[in-house]
Amino acid sequence: MLTYHSITNIGGRETNEDCALCVRRGETYCFAVADGLGGHARGEDASRKFIEVVGREFEAGDLDETQPFLTKAFNAAQTEILEMQNARGAKHEMKTTGVALVVIGDKCAWAHCGDSRLYMFQKNKARARTLDHSVPQMLALAGSLKEKNIARHPDRNRLLRVLGVEWDSPRFDVSDVYDVPPAQAFLLCTDGFWEFIEPKTMERCLKNSSGAEEWLSAMVSRVERNGAGFDMDNYTAVAVVARSNA
Repeated sequence: MLTYHSITNIGGRETNEDCALCVRRGETYCFAVADGLGGHARGEDASRKFIEVVGREFEAGDLDETQPFLTKAFNAAQTEILEMQNARGAKHEMKTTGVALVVIGDKCAWAHCGDSRLYMFQKNKARARTLDHSVPQMLALAGSLKEKNIARHPDRNRLLRVLGVEWDSPRFDVSDVYDVPPAQAFLLCTDGFWEFIEPKTMERCLKNSSGAEEWLSAMVSRVERNGAGFDMDNYTAVAVVARSNA
């Protein structure tokens, strides 16, 4: 049994440039979040376009395999964001991060570009997460910065890859294919969410929840509590929980 729930919040900003997607076709699911970059609502348009394209590809596509679907969806989103830039004379001003998860039967995979993240949990423990395409993440991989300090690094918003910048080859990463056993969970979220909650707290909230909505509600309470007093960014998250029917 798969349960899921999403939230998006404007935080302390004037415009919400985040977007989320949760769609289902039988036993096939697609989830995504995006965080737009650019002034004058340009980022909002880019993130909405990403979500629109991923959702459209999911509804219309041949969903026999996870990785080919994700590759096609991200490439299509990149193409349409660039076309939108050109049509509006806004080159380099409409960009977005993006992360998407597709579940087909008992198999799943994900793809991401930028610093919107996916966390994978097994037996209430965080087992994997996407690696940000950012300067602090590169510093952490090089051993000069601790992972826990990425959220407060002064260059945290310096992204190395986003959708909406021309590339010679795809600049997004696609995961391996994984099984989706019972008691596995996923969290997709923008940086405005993950910067105010640690994986250990995500794990505790998951362990004490009965499903995706309760898990996400508990995490949102922690995010808002930890973000109090800060100029909070937009924050968006999708929680997905696979529970046994027994």
